[in-house]
Amino acid sequence: MIHLPELIVDLGLILAAAGVVTLLFKKIKQPIVLGYIIAGIFVGPHFTLLPTVAEEKSISIWAEIGVIFLLFSLGLEFSFKKLAKVGGAASVTGITEAVSMLLLGYLVGSLMGWSTMDSIFLGGILCVSSTTIIIKAFDELGVKHKRFAKLVFGVLIVDDLVAILLMVLLSTLAVSQQFAGSEIMLSVLKFGFFLVLWFLGGIFLVPTFLKRTRKLMNDETMLIVSLALCLLMVMLAVKVGFSPALGAFIMGSILAETTQAEHIEHLTKSVKDLFAAVFFVSVGMLIDPQVLVEHAATIIIVVLVTIAGKFLSSSIGALVAGQPLKVAIQAGLSLGQIGEFSFIIASLGLTLHVTSNFLYPVAVAVSVITTFTTPYLMKFSGPLAAGIERMLPQKWIDGLNRYSSSTEGIAQTSDWKMLLRAYLINFITHSVILTGILFLAKYYLYPFITTNIGAGLNGILIGIVISFILMAPFLWAFALRRIERKAYSHLWLNKRYSRGPLIAIEVTRILLAILYIGFLLNIFLNATWAIIIALMAIILAIIVFSKKLQAFYNRLETRFLLNLNDRENQREKTAIIPWEAHLAEMQVAPESPLTGKTLAELAIRERYGVSIALIERGKISIPTPNRDEQLFPYDKLTVIGTDEQLAHIKQLVEDHSVYSEDTQAAKKDLELQKITITAHSAICGQSIRDSGIRERTQGLIAAIERNNERIVNPDSSLVFQPGDTLWIVGNRKRIMEALS
Repeated sequence: MIHLPELIVDLGLILAAAGVVTLLFKKIKQPIVLGYIIAGIFVGPHFTLLPTVAEEKSISIWAEIGVIFLLFSLGLEFSFKKLAKVGGAASVTGITEAVSMLLLGYLVGSLMGWSTMDSIFLGGILCVSSTTIIIKAFDELGVKHKRFAKLVFGVLIVDDLVAILLMVLLSTLAVSQQFAGSEIMLSVLKFGFFLVLWFLGGIFLVPTFLKRTRKLMNDETMLIVSLALCLLMVMLAVKVGFSPALGAFIMGSILAETTQAEHIEHLTKSVKDLFAAVFFVSVGMLIDPQVLVEHAATIIIVVLVTIAGKFLSSSIGALVAGQPLKVAIQAGLSLGQIGEFSFIIASLGLTLHVTSNFLYPVAVAVSVITTFTTPYLMKFSGPLAAGIERMLPQKWIDGLNRYSSSTEGIAQTSDWKMLLRAYLINFITHSVILTGILFLAKYYLYPFITTNIGAGLNGILIGIVISFILMAPFLWAFALRRIERKAYSHLWLNKRYSRGPLIAIEVTRILLAILYIGFLLNIFLNATWAIIIALMAIILAIIVFSKKLQAFYNRLETRFLLNLNDRENQREKTAIIPWEAHLAEMQVAPESPLTGKTLAELAIRERYGVSIALIERGKISIPTPNRDEQLFPYDKLTVIGTDEQLAHIKQLVEDHSVYSEDTQAAKKDLELQKITITAHSAICGQSIRDSGIRERTQGLIAAIERNNERIVNPDSSLVFQPGDTLWIVGNRKRIMEALS
């Protein structure tokens, strides 16, 4: 008789329960995450009326896999560039909230007689708000465009980074069981070092790799490569002593900076949804309903502390950051819940066996309750703010308004501030890179040389030369590179008292670079004179080859910045910024009412304001199709319009969005071009029809700007005039040839 492994049986049971409850929660319009948790309770070991998961080990395995892919998807939505762009108001609010809730959670746990670790983990659980719940509530209430919503989104980005840092710190505390400041500081420095190193290396290597292999990538290989990169970073994170979830999050955030981010997010969505369901079901399986009953009072207390604490801390933080009273109150009530990261922090304590069994179900119960209260708190925030403004003395209101207005002008930057900020970034970035190379030389290169070449003079010289070649461009940038030349010159020429500090900074840079060289030589050499001679030779080499090092470093920096900004540049290239229209893709469903009809019959452009730029039918590409072209089932359309226009047509065209990769040459070359007509242009003075621009360029004129007015979907009889700005969808080369 064939024996089916218990792991497969358990997975089938988990997914069956998740599927049934998902349908039910969709029907009653409740968050699916809560449905997964309830499904987990039903198939868990504490509920015996239904079949239950046979092995508890299976629960932990599936939960671990679920956490990895859940954090990977959260990383894809995170982006370090978003963090860098978070304003001061969101940063102050987020940090105030996180620190306050950490202390408040610890205090509440201690007052209830909990152990120290339980109290600390409670503080960590309460620190982080739920991105998923807040975005869903904002969508339902239609408030995403409001000022307080932008502040909340910034706070959520800060919360994500705080959660990652907490995972590192709490893991350190759990393992050491000590609260020494040195242990905590070492963990923070280690986390910061590897975070910067992985970010710099990832941005330099991963986008370049994806661009070089783009022609070889189809959906299948892109999915495999993305998941492989995720799991490789997971292995690397575990290797250096961090959790697998941290590695998954870091790789997701690196891929979020690439031009393939949306594609990867689309391809991995199914994998993420599958394992996220497994994770949240496993969350429910670990809950004992009896524990919830026994700790009902505790749950109510923690819920009240969560809502009140987050409201007060976030509102105060927003006020300190200079936000108006109404915005501060609305943001504070919007953040009054816990979610995904809280589950992960709670499960971390359970996995490491440092928290009591009741803490995990209490955290889940608090999350469930606050999920339901969040929309009502958001609705109540406006009236509450108005009521508080009526209650407060007018002098207080005027003072808050003056403070809010005054903080908006604090952003002026002095020369010293610009210079010191640039020097700090230069110091941190290159210190991390140089330290990484030193570790590589000590723990990998030196053992490899001594094993395969020998520890003699030849081996030592080879090791020093290889290490120095790797370090040289970064040593030059660390010690000799000119930073913020304009601010530096202004301080040197106009403020003589600044020259002393500037000289001291330059001397310090050079001494630190020499120190790094000394560390390198100390790995391979022990003799004092040998180190001194080699040190002098290396310094001389840096000075002699300074220009070549500068050119090589500039190439490295250019590649890094190109990769870092590539996604934004691509968005600007494919978006019509003046009226927020953009290119989109959709596939004609067999049951669509559009099938079998010509474009003239459908009048899509006239009815919906949407233009069809390309039709892909199997291996056939039809750029700028004419009015007699019919639409057939499974045609892939590339269309242009605003979000609202595309939403209308999408309902007619398809049931669900289908992502199509650039598989055809015509599609690869299809771009949105901005062309200005001059008196010397070949088509100046001609109508759109007479110019033959459509036939010559196989392009579609989406709009014309004339005298500060915009003509969308212009008529073919319109005559081109000097100064007209044309927005054309088509092949860049053909458009430029036709208009030259």
